[in-house]
Amino acid sequence: MLSPSILADFCAEHHDDRAHPVDKYLDHFQLSDETIMDLAIQFRREMDKGLCRDTNPTAAVKMLPTFVRSTPDGTEQGEFLALDLGGSNFRVLLVKVMANGKQEVEMENQIYAIPEHLMRGNGSQLFDHIADCLANFLQKLGIKDKKLPLGFTFSFPCQQTKLDESVLVSWTKSFKSSGVEGKDVVSLLRKAIKKRGDFDVDILAVINDTVGTMMTCGYDDHLCEIGLIVGTGTNACYMEQMRNLDLLDGDEGRMCVNTEWGAFGDDGSLEDLRTAIDREIDAGSLNPGKQLFEKMISGLYMGELVRLILLKMTKEQLLFQGKTTAQLLTTGSFNTSHIFAIENDKDEEGLASAQQVLRGLGLDPSEEDCGTTRRVCQIVSTRAAHLCAATLVAVLRQIRDNKAAEKLRTTIGVDGSVYKNHPEFSRRLHKMVCRLVPDCDVRFLQSQCGSGKGAAMVTAVAYRLAAQHAERQRILDTLRLSREKLLEVKRRMSEEMARGLSKLTHEQASVKMLPTFVRSTPDGSEHGDYLALDLGGSTFRVLLVRLKSGKGHNVEMHHKIYSIPQEIMQGTGDELFGHIVSCISDFLEYQGMKGASIPLGFTFSFPCHQSKLDQGILLNWTKGFKASGCEGQDVLTLLRDAVRRRQDFDLNFVALVNDTVGTMMTCSYEDPQCEVGLIVGTGANACYMEEMENIELVEGNHGRMCVNMEWGAFGDKGELDDFCTEFDRVVDNSSNNPGKQRYEKMISGMYLGEIVRNVLLEFTEKGLLFRGKLSEQLKTRCIFETKFLSQIESDRLAMRQIRSILQHLGLTSSTCDDSVLVKEVCRVVSSRAAQLCGAGLAAVVDKIRQNRNLNRLSITVGVDGTLYKTHPHFSSIMQETLQDLAPQCQVTFHKSEDGSGKGAALITAVACRMKSEGQP
Repeated sequence: MLSPSILADFCAEHHDDRAHPVDKYLDHFQLSDETIMDLAIQFRREMDKGLCRDTNPTAAVKMLPTFVRSTPDGTEQGEFLALDLGGSNFRVLLVKVMANGKQEVEMENQIYAIPEHLMRGNGSQLFDHIADCLANFLQKLGIKDKKLPLGFTFSFPCQQTKLDESVLVSWTKSFKSSGVEGKDVVSLLRKAIKKRGDFDVDILAVINDTVGTMMTCGYDDHLCEIGLIVGTGTNACYMEQMRNLDLLDGDEGRMCVNTEWGAFGDDGSLEDLRTAIDREIDAGSLNPGKQLFEKMISGLYMGELVRLILLKMTKEQLLFQGKTTAQLLTTGSFNTSHIFAIENDKDEEGLASAQQVLRGLGLDPSEEDCGTTRRVCQIVSTRAAHLCAATLVAVLRQIRDNKAAEKLRTTIGVDGSVYKNHPEFSRRLHKMVCRLVPDCDVRFLQSQCGSGKGAAMVTAVAYRLAAQHAERQRILDTLRLSREKLLEVKRRMSEEMARGLSKLTHEQASVKMLPTFVRSTPDGSEHGDYLALDLGGSTFRVLLVRLKSGKGHNVEMHHKIYSIPQEIMQGTGDELFGHIVSCISDFLEYQGMKGASIPLGFTFSFPCHQSKLDQGILLNWTKGFKASGCEGQDVLTLLRDAVRRRQDFDLNFVALVNDTVGTMMTCSYEDPQCEVGLIVGTGANACYMEEMENIELVEGNHGRMCVNMEWGAFGDKGELDDFCTEFDRVVDNSSNNPGKQRYEKMISGMYLGEIVRNVLLEFTEKGLLFRGKLSEQLKTRCIFETKFLSQIESDRLAMRQIRSILQHLGLTSSTCDDSVLVKEVCRVVSSRAAQLCGAGLAAVVDKIRQNRNLNRLSITVGVDGTLYKTHPHFSSIMQETLQDLAPQCQVTFHKSEDGSGKGAALITAVACRMKSEGQP
């Protein structure tokens, strides 16, 4: 029994960490906060080396990809087998995961021993033994005839190439089985099972115990994204952004990285921290020079560190009156479990345990010897906790920086005998982590049955992901178009173009092929002042365009933008055109030109039937306009009447133009080969120069005329029914013009966001996205703007920025995995739009080529529209599709700058030039 005076002295000394003489002796084992933080920074650099393709081969910390792409979301269900091999015992488990909303798991397991001769013998015999034990387990449960999915926890450094393929890099933890290093352990296990021939399993995943711990805790706490083991060995894993994983292709989503941090320092980077005792431990180990960080922390070495310190102090006459024993001299005689007992949080019991352990080593310790031994244990285990905290801090900072979070909230799943059984280790670890990263709100969650259950959870997640992936792809496949389907779209567009041009079938055609009476493109000689009006949306522009003939095609423009209130857009025609004339009056006054009669071109971007250049009958409103008394009327007459009513100024009305034709004319002014105009913005349309002999609606067979296709209506007669999806039908039915502009609704910026929103709703309702939880905002029609597609699909946009867009839509609990899926939906919808647009354009350029009896056509398409200009991939996909479907046409694309405004002025200028030249 220890005397009360000695106990009191020890307790007083313990409260002042540096008061005990052994503290001075072991000063190098005690790390300052500054040293620990420096170590965290150093480890962060080592992580970066391991993640980088160029530096990974020489990195000590290997940062191995695990191919685990997602943590549990609570919807997993089914029966799964698990094997857990990481020490001298291994477990076989049957894990039943319930999908009853309570996240219940039932487990049956059995522990089997691995004899030492198999740990160090032949590798094939080791795997035969594992297969035998698995067979025995299945036999006992009466499930040998079932082929169940299996997850394999293999807690050794491995190089994975996929989830079910893992090559052992090197044995650790006293294993030395021959013929296994450099081999795929899953193949070795499959081979052993096949050799038996009396049962079969479906091995879906191989993981290490750290990943298993993270996955087990992730099932209970969805914030868990770090796994930590501090037991026989030590290691950590965490969910890393794919963009940082330079070792693998792809930059979307996350993947669990197995740090294998036990090898930190194997390149000499820890030499300043390692002591003579650490070097002695390493020299006497099975793997000298390897796992140096692990040898300073883990349970396999902690007891031996204490033994060597006690031995050294004894030899220096500081303990046990300088008397050693055979037991104290024996490697491994001081177990790490002894440290757990000696560091009991009740001082009296701890000192009593020290006395008992030391007597077990044949020593006759004094009360002071027992106190000193306890302090040595405290110093060694505290150093281990603080070293572990340093590397954990580096991981936490990496995750925080990945998320660009001011404050990170996360959970660390933890397992291992040292963490669980040492009375003070976890508290010291938590305290140091909180001190070093106050900007991280960290929860430590102790794993129950971690590595075994974790293997089953990885397998369950893999099963869930596979099923969800298959269902998502089934839905998205309805939006994907094969080359054969695109060729069919091209063929049908060609047919509708022919029907629209023919007098006989024009009325029944969906593609109206409207004559524009624009007979020529600019030749560069145009000059003078022209007024242009541009109406095509909720804003309206008035422009003054000054053309100067000669080289350089000098154009000077002045313009002013006016808004059109919603009540005027949907009021009467008199109110709408009165507002437009009021805006023109303001602009002329602003320019000091109210007395002049300037030639005017009016860009009116709605379907019109023209019988001459300065006349256009509005067929129907689109883009949210509903002004009464306009459909069936000549637009320029409505404008003239409004000018006359105002009696404020006079204008020379020369041309009514639509924005697509304006785009073609603007680009043609800069590139004489431009004979096609394309708009892909809020709406979608195309125009091109057609041979007069093919335009049966207009008299005359000589020359060419620009035809406004109004191709947005393609499909209104059912031509696209077999290409339309349920999402297209929902968008169409809820639009302002059901059954109209069907092609435009599959292509244009006004509708793509709404298609995406409906796909996301379907995914969420099926539990394939956002964990099945809808936000009220996502239920709101048109809230998912098409500009979000451009932002989300930007190659420069990180997943965290996509998450911020989703959070703006009320999806505050969306995950990185959700962001990846949303990006995929956006990509599929925008790609289909670009391909459909390319197929339509292929029909146009091929018709021009055939009109001119050319084997190869070289032509330029003038393009405008926000979707084409701002979406990161739309233009390239459209161009690839066009090239594929019209290989005999060499097409150049010319982006229009202010086609709808400048184009109207150029058409007016060309008309004035042709009139002065006496041309029709």
